[in-house]
Amino acid sequence: MGEMGLRERKKQRMYQDVSDIAVRLFLERGFDAVSVAEVAAAAGISKPTLFRYFPAKEDLVLYRIADHETEAARVAAGAAGPLDALRRNFLDGLERCDPVTGLNDHPAVLAFHRLLYGTPALVARVYGYLERSEAALAEALGGGLDARLAAGQIIAVQRILAHENWRRIAAGEGVEEVRPDAVRAAERAFSRLAAGLPWLTNQGETR
Repeated sequence: MGEMGLRERKKQRMYQDVSDIAVRLFLERGFDAVSVAEVAAAAGISKPTLFRYFPAKEDLVLYRIADHETEAARVAAGAAGPLDALRRNFLDGLERCDPVTGLNDHPAVLAFHRLLYGTPALVARVYGYLERSEAALAEALGGGLDARLAAGQIIAVQRILAHENWRRIAAGEGVEEVRPDAVRAAERAFSRLAAGLPWLTNQGETR
């Protein structure tokens, strides 16, 4: 068991190190200007080895947000009021300036978001990430059409809220300037979700 744990830690370390090297190169020269072979060489591994870890070039960048792919599902699973739990989780993220909420003005975070949203191939890849997030959340909500419809709405709301925060930060506004509006927008958006999805709240109705 201990040996397997060490092997898994080494594997995760490899993912992190190669992703970090790739993102640094992409930020320096542009995503399209850097080849996978160059990333592999900089990381000291072969190209086939790199592709065993990252099936597509875009995955080198999206690895940084991979942990968030099933976050909504993890938060909702087992909660008495899944939507209430998701609302609290998003508001907590705003309080922590979690980059996934868009409310973070650290230069490295802003540079990463510019790379992510400014590269068409990465934007296209993000939609696959969102689809998997929706699917995981729908499963956590019980599966079926109602759950899929709800998951689509929730993931879309979180994405739009985060993108609006990032847009304002990228335009030069400070975190503390944006935060009050971000909190109010999140409260309003989740209230509207609750009105349309009462079965996902603590006071909800059954379907």
